[in-house]
Order: sequence, then C-alpha cells, then structure tokens
Amino acid sequence: MGILPFVAELGLIDHHCHGVLRVDSTRDEFESLLLEADGVSPLGGTFFDSAVGFAVRRWCAPLLDLPRHARVEEYLERRNSLHITEVSRTFLMASGIHTFLVDGGFQPDRLLSAEEMASLAGAVSHDVVRLEHLAERVREEVSPAEFVDAVRVALAGSGAVAAKSIAAYRTGLGLPAARPSDAEVLRAVEAWTGRLADPVVIAFLAWEALDAGLPLQFHVGYGDSDADLSLGDPLLLTPFLRATASLGVPVLLLHNYPFHRHAGYLAQVFPHVFCDLGLATHGLGHQAPRVLAEALEIVPYGKFLFSTDAFGLPELYYLGALLFRRALSDFLADGLRRDAFLEEDAHRIARLIASENAARVCRL
Repeated sequence: MGILPFVAELGLIDHHCHGVLRVDSTRDEFESLLLEADGVSPLGGTFFDSAVGFAVRRWCAPLLDLPRHARVEEYLERRNSLHITEVSRTFLMASGIHTFLVDGGFQPDRLLSAEEMASLAGAVSHDVVRLEHLAERVREEVSPAEFVDAVRVALAGSGAVAAKSIAAYRTGLGLPAARPSDAEVLRAVEAWTGRLADPVVIAFLAWEALDAGLPLQFHVGYGDSDADLSLGDPLLLTPFLRATASLGVPVLLLHNYPFHRHAGYLAQVFPHVFCDLGLATHGLGHQAPRVLAEALEIVPYGKFLFSTDAFGLPELYYLGALLFRRALSDFLADGLRRDAFLEEDAHRIARLIASENAARVCRL
C-alpha cells in the first residue's frame, strides 16, 4: 500500500477543537468563520478569495453533490438548502476523526457540546477545560478568600482530559517561572475586575492544571484580533517550561503558526513539551504541505500531534483532517524518495502523529 492510501485510512484523534454551530449561518458569518476575522470588509473583498476559501470550493463542494470549484453562490445556496444538522453530520463523519477533545469554554450557547458533537459524528468526545473560563465562573460564585480552593475543587471535578490556557490572549505567554503563592493570588483576585487578565491568576491556573495532572494546552501564535501576536511566541514560555519540566505533565503548544519552528525546538529540548499545527492546516489550504514540513523539521515525531482547532463550521473539521492527511502523506512520500526511512517507518510515524501520540499524552 502506498503512503497516501495508508494515511487516508488512518483514524484521527483531534486533540483540540471546538463545537459546530447550532443554527445556519449567514454568508457574512460563514466567511468570517473561515478566517480568524472580526468580520467581512467590503474593502478586502470576499474571504472566499483565500487559501481556505478555495479549499472549501475544491474539497467540500463534492460532499454536497456539487462539482469541484463550484461557484461561491452555488455552494452557499446548496448548503442553505440542507438542514444544518445534515451538513454538519456529512462533514464530521467524512473527516475520519474518531475522537474529539473539545474546548467548550468559548461561546458555549452558540455551539454544540462535546457530547452532541460525538453523537452527530458517530465518534467519541472528551472535554478540555478552558482555565480562564473556569476561573471567571468560580469568581462569580465565591469570595476572594475562597477562590484558590474553589479552583482546585473545580479542576479535580471537571472530568476533563486536558486543560487549556488562553494566556496568549489575556497577558501574553511570558508566564513567570515561580509558582504564585496563595497570598499573591488572593491579592490579585481582590483587585480583579472585568474579564480575567491578571498575570498572577493566569499563572496560578496553569500551575494548578499541572498539579491536577491535566495535560496543559496553550494557544500559541495565530489567532484573532484580540491576540497580540508578538506576545504569542512560544519562546516566551521558556522559563515556565524549565520550571515545570520536573512535574512530568505534558504541555501542548497549539497552532504555533508562524512560530511553528520555535514550537518544534521547544518540543525537542523539553521532555514534557508537544506541539501541533492546528488551525493553520486548513487556513493554509493547498500550502499546508510546505508548512507541515517546516513544523516537522526538528521535532521528534513522537512529540507532534494532530488537531483542527475547528470552530463553528463543520467544513473546517473536514478540511483540517483532509489537508493534514495530504500534507503528512507528501512529507512521508518525500522522505521515502530520499531514502530517509523505510516504508514501515513511514507507517509508524503516520500512526504516531495521527492518533497514538494524543492517546498517550492525554491518557485516552
């Protein structure tokens, strides 16, 4: 069997994603969700004129019984003629993802839950607890003096297989190497107003997740306009990673573009660090093979995972899986042509990245 058919048949574990929309979207909403965009600007034209927009027309149109490269209007008309549940089931089942790890802490009323996703896709799902969302909920329920213990109880009872930090959005990834004391956290909580953006509390949450034995995911790099990209470089985590290495709990760097080489370096030098390419895979469209090859330049293959970080549109789960498979196949086929490894090695590497690494790291 050639490497492309082998990779195409592999079941995938999506170790980080979100839910799909509960209701149909307008064209503007659909286009905005294609990218990490606040909205569609008439000055910039349609977002279908992007790598992911063309990927939708090329790869998703046939699943809706349309020709490849169907016109945008034709695609949206056909999509809107179907019930959102049918559209979502079609793309989720076609993705070949058998296990979803779902971060349900962002816009939960708008999206299907992990359980609903699994039912629709004929798959298995597990929860990823979003730390800042958990802390904001706890803060509404308890006094500052009760906050530390309440967070620990909430993490212990979350039932999640991993935790996620969006420190990159709130304070940047320059977390301190020292664990905040309970007294420092109390003072920070007493001064906390509005959404959580206090570096002491965010660092506390990261340490507590690791103490609870939860693999800790960090949003890194590419995101929406709420993120300051200069503060999302994973190299900023270096002091924190040094300080937490002895705990032996995995730290997972998500997405990473355009810092995917930095993430690969960190995964190489720190025993507990892992990385992926996440939403950049479908965002890059036909360019995904080039960037996946860059992401895999120095990272040990046992430290690289698959995820989509898909949000809202079921097409993004399908594209994330499809473009990942094609990119990984290209990478492995090139290695075989160069006699870099044997075909049995290529098959083993594919299994590691597709699902085995995530199953081991998240103890699925």
